Amino acid sequence: MAEIASVSLAHPLEEFARELGDSFEEFGFAIVRDHGIPADLIGQAEAASRAFFALPDGVKRRYHLAGQGGARGYTPFGTERAKGAAVQDLKEFWHIGRTLPRGDPLERFMPPNIWPDEVSDFRGTFETLFGTFEESGGRILSAIAIYLGLERDFFAPTVDQGNSVLRLLHYPPVQPGAEGAVRAAAHEDINAITLLLGAEEAGLELLAKDGRWLPVSPPPGALAVNIGDMLQRLTGRRLRSTTHRVVNPAGEAARRSRYSMPFFLHFRPDFLIEPMYGSGGEPITAHDYLQQRLREINLA
Repeated sequence: MAEIASVSLAHPLEEFARELGDSFEEFGFAIVRDHGIPADLIGQAEAASRAFFALPDGVKRRYHLAGQGGARGYTPFGTERAKGAAVQDLKEFWHIGRTLPRGDPLERFMPPNIWPDEVSDFRGTFETLFGTFEESGGRILSAIAIYLGLERDFFAPTVDQGNSVLRLLHYPPVQPGAEGAVRAAAHEDINAITLLLGAEEAGLELLAKDGRWLPVSPPPGALAVNIGDMLQRLTGRRLRSTTHRVVNPAGEAARRSRYSMPFFLHFRPDFLIEPMYGSGGEPITAHDYLQQRLREINLA
């Protein structure tokens, strides 16, 4: 049986584009090593994330922005619910988006960021991390373009000034009485591709074509990368947006928190997602599709 690909982003794109693309077609996932995000920056970001989530609940809730669907700032524990799920996920999170200059025409799609005063250099750390995630994501998209037989820079204008989001995730220790709820119920991502840091600890699983749940276990510091619904739609379902979940651990692991940082790389809000081939649905702008999906998961 084929396995989820593990590729090095330090190699020439042509050397691994086929392996990467085949993995995205079969599993919707791949492991990406040597992604270019500095280890010291990752360490700073992890420390800042832990510091924020350790704040008292009342302090964190001051950064919850009602009516924005969780687009920026803090989303409290037990808010998000996967599409079709009966109960909310066992997580809390913080969202950081693109920082736009005042008066930018895309401001109507992207609200301004907010920053917690209680954590030192929170803004500087995560604006830098946002930019490095974007660079790594752009290189992965170039490899995907090569795999699809397109010009290697095909996706560059589609994600230029995209409505991407960096999410800081905290899954608290699993409490008694959480029956029926999991850290992240089975779902698909909305965006183009997702780059995930912090998946080394067991729990992330994908649903294979044969109906089995397979673990996604990158080595320390590597990225788990998966295809989102927008890119699946654009490629006429050639690249798979695979159902995945984060299950509750057992034993000692259930008594400790889990932290991760996914970067949801999005198309520009005004980009028209029009299937290039196959069956992907009617054309729709990235913004309209995003709003449609956010309503389905209780965030809009």
